[in-house]
Amino acid sequence: MQTTIQATDGTIDGYLSLPVPEISGAGPWPGVVVVHDAIGLTQDARNIADRFATAGFVTLVPDLYSRGGMFRCVRSVFGALAAGKGQAFEDIDAARRTLVERADCTARVGVVGFCMGGGFALAMASREFDASAPYYGQLPNDLSVLDGACPVVASYGRKDPSLKGAAAKLERELSARGVPHDVKEYPDAGHSFANELRLGPFTRLAKFAGVGYDHEASEDAWRRVLAFFAEHLR
Repeated sequence: MQTTIQATDGTIDGYLSLPVPEISGAGPWPGVVVVHDAIGLTQDARNIADRFATAGFVTLVPDLYSRGGMFRCVRSVFGALAAGKGQAFEDIDAARRTLVERADCTARVGVVGFCMGGGFALAMASREFDASAPYYGQLPNDLSVLDGACPVVASYGRKDPSLKGAAAKLERELSARGVPHDVKEYPDAGHSFANELRLGPFTRLAKFAGVGYDHEASEDAWRRVLAFFAEHLR
């Protein structure tokens, strides 16, 4: 359902999806903040939230483009990601606080992000979340932000031309810090392999460029993430 989130400078839009007690059992349930990709709060992001809810998580997607839409906001949001600070980080934390304050949430909250959102999920791993699941997320410019990070389950595609070597580097950085983690690189998958984006006539071109949905890799990542979150959030 559409909702609003109280941010530091007013309210922003969001999408909330709740578990069904007949499927997930009686609450309260752990929470998940889903950070959308660069395209924004699309139907794909809503579908992802609904799937987490079906698995028994109170799930909230903050719209990081609430203050003017994608074309006005994308530059500032990417700027915040590069700087490691800014309004987008505050909005994601506002979503976390919203879940913590809900009576139907246990106050244990994970963060999941895709593409741009995966970068935020990594950067937020040391900021009061209890588990983080970045999908093909850019590694932070300042890797010291991983100091004290919560447990991380990360997923990358080997055919992703934009993130070559990222999975191995993240594995090393998390191991060096003693952070519980599960990092996997899928050999036949590219960028956005877990996003069912409607690209129409550009689907073939995107696949050639190393971008596109891969059902097998996506489903395996779902199994890993849900098992990891069950261990660290329940």
